Amino acid sequence: MNLKLKMSLAFVTTFVFSESIFAQQATNLISDNNNSLGLWLLLLIIFIPALIFIGVLYLKFKDQVTENEEWKKVNNDIHFADHLKNLSKNQIQKFITLKKSKKLKQNSNSLKTILFLFFSSAIFAQNPSNPKDNFFSQPGIIITVIIILIPILLAVIFAMIKANSVVKDHFNKTKITEAQDFATHIETLNNQSLEENLTERERALNFNLSNNELSGTQIVQDKIGVIHNIREKHETHFVALKKKAIRKPSLEPNIARLIIWYFGCATFWLVVGTGIGEYLGIKFVAPDIDHSSWLSFGRLRPVHTNIVFWGWASLGMIGLGYYVVPIVSNTKIYSIKWGWIALILTNIMVILGTICLMSGINNGGGEFREYIWPVMAFFAVALILTLANFIMTVANRTTKEIYISNWYIVSAIIFTIIVALTAYLPFWQDGVSETIVQGYFMHSGVGMWFTLYTLGLLYYFIPQQINKPIYAYSLGILAFWTQIIFYTIIGTHHFIFAPIAWWLQTVAIVGSAGMIIPVVAGTINFIATFNGNWHKVASSYTLPFFLLAVIYYFLVSMQGTAEAFKFTNLLWHFTDFTVAHAHLGFYGIITFTLWGGMYVVLPRLTGQEPPQHLVGVHFWLAFIGLILYSVPLSIGATLRGLMWMEGKPFIDSVVLMFDYWVWRAIGGSLMFISHLIFAYNFYRMTTKETEDIDIKEEAFRILEEKTK
Repeated sequence: MNLKLKMSLAFVTTFVFSESIFAQQATNLISDNNNSLGLWLLLLIIFIPALIFIGVLYLKFKDQVTENEEWKKVNNDIHFADHLKNLSKNQIQKFITLKKSKKLKQNSNSLKTILFLFFSSAIFAQNPSNPKDNFFSQPGIIITVIIILIPILLAVIFAMIKANSVVKDHFNKTKITEAQDFATHIETLNNQSLEENLTERERALNFNLSNNELSGTQIVQDKIGVIHNIREKHETHFVALKKKAIRKPSLEPNIARLIIWYFGCATFWLVVGTGIGEYLGIKFVAPDIDHSSWLSFGRLRPVHTNIVFWGWASLGMIGLGYYVVPIVSNTKIYSIKWGWIALILTNIMVILGTICLMSGINNGGGEFREYIWPVMAFFAVALILTLANFIMTVANRTTKEIYISNWYIVSAIIFTIIVALTAYLPFWQDGVSETIVQGYFMHSGVGMWFTLYTLGLLYYFIPQQINKPIYAYSLGILAFWTQIIFYTIIGTHHFIFAPIAWWLQTVAIVGSAGMIIPVVAGTINFIATFNGNWHKVASSYTLPFFLLAVIYYFLVSMQGTAEAFKFTNLLWHFTDFTVAHAHLGFYGIITFTLWGGMYVVLPRLTGQEPPQHLVGVHFWLAFIGLILYSVPLSIGATLRGLMWMEGKPFIDSVVLMFDYWVWRAIGGSLMFISHLIFAYNFYRMTTKETEDIDIKEEAFRILEEKTK
């Protein structure tokens, strides 16, 4: 049985069994109630893109196998004749040079054959047993099917990617053998007319147009006014070719490896953390999915938030910091070793914290500080090492001034250490004072760690990608100092009408209004930098991420100011409006900035570009998913708050929110799919793809080695 037949049978078997699973699900879908119908639709939304992707990989795999088989059927003499007809200019020059020089030596090389291994379809070997008629209408069973199918689909995708790589390697081995034979053929070839034809062909290939054959050399003048709407710039098509990254040769391999590991760990925690978030979103429409204490909403929700906070965002930010800080300082990072220690400590913190939270061991009701202090201590040490590393790097800079990005990044780490100490030291946390400290930690953790650090990244990446200096350095300094003044005093606006001093609540409201100054200053600075270069957004796959982050920075910050006032606080507090606002801020500002930064940095470090169409799919799925997540939640939360203010029964507001929670699950699913695509893009940017071998070029390389 030949290779093509074996592969075809393996993958046909895979899809037959997977189709039988979905056929069985579709049968139950007809007789299901509304809850299970929505869950099945949700399942289709999640898995249809994955199945399409698998189909594309299979077709690519099939084409490679077919091409290999057809190539083997053709005689080598025919291949050689085709190669000689299609030599490039450089190859023709090499051919003529080699023929004129009589220095070629006979040297035959033999290649060892390789064993071709492929993946079987054993993962689908067992056919599911016939359940009862009502079995697959249970939400818990549906979710179980989803959880089981996710790793299976990922395994199939990974197996097909590897199978494609193995087939390409096998095909390249055949090409290398043919290239050796072709090199021998060129050595023994003695045909004067062929050399003359190739010389004539070289002259033809060297011909260049003057680029004005049709237009002429005279200036165009429209004397009768018949030409309108002239556009000098080319329009962007549905899938436009984007500008590629430029390799940064000055960055040493050891720092590049450290940055890639930060990004890799961050990407892993992004998929894990948002996968848990996806499960929690489904729980809103199917609360009886499970009955295990480890998987209860009260335990999984802080697991989700802390993983994306510390595992995804913090590691991603620090990784980008290890790129930006030395670059703008024009020096090397102070200590690579400290960076590795900080990376290990942060991952240990996330792993131990997750285990503790799922076991019911937590820090009480403090949102975002659920990790107990022995666990959080790992992150504290990591932050101290990172701060010392960055400060020493800035101190060793060869530039005269400290660029504004380093102001933001270093200050963010300093304030985070202060905020963490304030939140975890117990001396001033008795009774109501703990609530005040919680507000300070929760809001300062977002604003003085994530937002402040991210703004520093934007101050580097936006000018760098546009190739234009920041609009106004002074506006950046104004935004920097006013953010430090106002953001550190607004945490109490989370507890308006709480039993704490009114003057403290008033200070928080005034500080929230004062945040208009840094937000407007920063937004003007970024948008003015874009001004005059909007066309570059269409030709870049990174600038849309940064532009969207700037837009969300303005909108979400203004929304936060509006939420701080008494009436709006009374209306929206304790509703899903806060959830929507948090996701718009953390996802729209922080996460989009991190994605854009990674898409900038990784190709510069590895020389591997991501598939540009998949970057576009990633961007739009994340953007549309965020809109579908946040807008319905905001609308439903507003209606819910009005019901509470009117004194309506609480359960009525729960019933009201059901449809909005369905939209939350749909939007979250699109966001989660985009994360899987980003993880694949990360894989493509960090893994060198097997390239097709040019037989003609390989043959001349072999001949050149013989002449040495």
